Amino acid sequence: MRALRQLVRFGWEQALSCLFPAVIFTALALTQMVPLPFLPRYDWLLIICLLMQWWMIYSGLETRDELKVITLFHIIGLTLELFKVHMGSWSYPEEGYFKMFGVPLYSGFMYASVASYLCQAWRRFNVELVRRPSLLIVVPIATAIYLNFFTHHFWIDVRWWLSALVVIVFWKSWVIYEVNGTRYRMPMGLSFVLIGFFIWVAENIATFFGAWKYPNQVDAWSPVHLGKVSSWLLLVIVSFLIVSVLKHLKESQHTQAQLSTDIHVKD
Repeated sequence: MRALRQLVRFGWEQALSCLFPAVIFTALALTQMVPLPFLPRYDWLLIICLLMQWWMIYSGLETRDELKVITLFHIIGLTLELFKVHMGSWSYPEEGYFKMFGVPLYSGFMYASVASYLCQAWRRFNVELVRRPSLLIVVPIATAIYLNFFTHHFWIDVRWWLSALVVIVFWKSWVIYEVNGTRYRMPMGLSFVLIGFFIWVAENIATFFGAWKYPNQVDAWSPVHLGKVSSWLLLVIVSFLIVSVLKHLKESQHTQAQLSTDIHVKD
């Protein structure tokens, strides 16, 4: 029975961590089934995302530091969207006033929602990284993965080489997380795969409700190719590494501030 209670608690905490993505998916479904007046659908989605972000901060579900991380992901995601739509990887065929070079501004929130999930889950599960690689290794890997999303259109696609490098670098790394006071651990590589897979499932839901369309979905919806899991896996790795680096820097600043306070008290 205890195992079942732990599983239920784990699921509940995961659901709370996914609150922002859940609102986006709900809005996608509702705005497709029930057209809203005055503004195009993409603009309503932007308004809903902005209101949700405001409420997350106002209610205390997200901190201002987490908002900074989420804003960074919004910029990173929107930049990627602008490039990918320009290259014809996918499209946003519906009308909208708040579109930039064919990309509706709400699209950045879909990437920001991934960051929201990571920040929420990190805090709710009291995540700790064991044997994490040096920043001198992590930062170049994350940068190379992100740049490959752009450069593979003009040069060779090195995603599999980068994936192999990630496996090697994180082979001995573990994610420690807490559920109801009990600590568990999971290989970091497995956590990347699981998050990437569930984002791929979410991508199928999003494209079904018309969030965007791949070329093979223009005439009729079809499932997103399973190979996209690799793309999401790499994006999750970038997201996870950025969040972990920022968390690490925040912890270092807090530790230094605490040491300075202790020294001042002793003096």
